[in-house]
Amino acid sequence: MFSFFKKKIIVPHIRLAGVIGSAGRFRQGIDFSGQQEIIKKAFSFKKAKSIAISINSPGGSPVQSHLIHDYIRQLAKKNNKKVIVFAEDVAASGGYLIACAGDEIYANSSSIVGSIGVISASFGFQDAIKRIGVQRRVYTAGKNKSTLDPFKEEKPEDIERIKKLQLELHSDFINLVKKSRGSKLKDPDKNNTFTGEFWSGSTSLKLGLIDGIGNAEQILREKFGENIEIKKFEKQKGFLAKRLSSSLDNQVDNVVSVIEERALWQKFGL
Repeated sequence: MFSFFKKKIIVPHIRLAGVIGSAGRFRQGIDFSGQQEIIKKAFSFKKAKSIAISINSPGGSPVQSHLIHDYIRQLAKKNNKKVIVFAEDVAASGGYLIACAGDEIYANSSSIVGSIGVISASFGFQDAIKRIGVQRRVYTAGKNKSTLDPFKEEKPEDIERIKKLQLELHSDFINLVKKSRGSKLKDPDKNNTFTGEFWSGSTSLKLGLIDGIGNAEQILREKFGENIEIKKFEKQKGFLAKRLSSSLDNQVDNVVSVIEERALWQKFGL
């Protein structure tokens, strides 16, 4: 009869959306320096026993992904809080790496999850500059300083070096997923879990990459009841950045980063 006097159960809810890493001077992405204060503030609620994090990202920088993941785990341990992660449209590559900071991971049945791999892509312009009569002049100290120069022919030794680096980064990613998901993973080697493949939320559940199907508000109310107060935390784009990013000059300046960003999203049909 006195239920209306019950205190609200507070659950801070962080939302991380966008490509991970620098997205251009006035474009909003996910990076550690830009998200650190928001994450720290969410974990500062002493009475909150759990933190919710929604992720909508196709990936990006492995370093920024690791920094954010490690910071979340550090604060979770320090403040003795459970972390519940929710995948939105996509939590792939670095987006899934960050999701592994969660004690539990949920997704929509149609979410795209996985892509546990490493990719490096560029272009080769050596024939183009020959056709227009441009000479490429590069001076280096260190014979490998111009590795994978897009204006020079590829060298087998350069490709071998980049593949070796990718294998090291991939191994780090695999070890992090194994540590996070543990025995929840269903025969990962047999199921191509670590090949860079990605799946729907429904299939990800069968593979052990996530713990259940559902959206953030639904799952949080199931766990904590209707007497819950979800406090939302998300980095807002500043007024100056909004004004500057709308100018023609800056749209031209950022065209390459926009193309790269769209290519990441479109890989997952988004």
